[in-house]
Amino acid sequence: MALTTLDQNTALVVIDLQRGIVAAPTEPYSAADVVARSAELADAFRAHGLPVVLVRVSFAPDGADAPRGRTENAGHGGQPPQGWDVIVDEIAGNPGDITVTKRNWGAFHGTDLDLQLRRRGVTQIVLTGVATSIGVESTARAAHEHGYHVTLATDAMTDLNADAHRNSVERIFPRLGESGTTAEIGELLAKTRSA
Repeated sequence: MALTTLDQNTALVVIDLQRGIVAAPTEPYSAADVVARSAELADAFRAHGLPVVLVRVSFAPDGADAPRGRTENAGHGGQPPQGWDVIVDEIAGNPGDITVTKRNWGAFHGTDLDLQLRRRGVTQIVLTGVATSIGVESTARAAHEHGYHVTLATDAMTDLNADAHRNSVERIFPRLGESGTTAEIGELLAKTRSA
């Protein structure tokens, strides 16, 4: 669905733009491009006094709180390098931002994200981040199930696989909300805040 509006109480939710994740090769956009576009949106949201939520994934040093289960892909295993879960400098460091640490793909399960948003009266979220088909899609699905209006900044997200990104953008996201580019979202944000 094409981008039509942004609620007065809209938050930007940035998924997993942290050192260890943005270091991976991504498609169809580079992680550097996604970081730059997410930073652009974060600056615009902050300028309008709207919440910016920085979500990161992290686990205890022994991995005891990492998700378990039977899957065909056993995961990476081992201990991640020091600092892999630190949010990148380009978007970190604003004292007004909300930081949420998750231990699953989606940012709602097992975190205080919903509580943080509802206490601020947020009714809509704009999503960016890595990976489109994993953390971003999982968070978008949960946001939709929680009753939030969902907007997806499709050029401010990327994946480990271009086909997986395309599947989310073309098949899944239209069922969950509206999509637009960083520029379209920025223009609509400025227009709806100046009225």
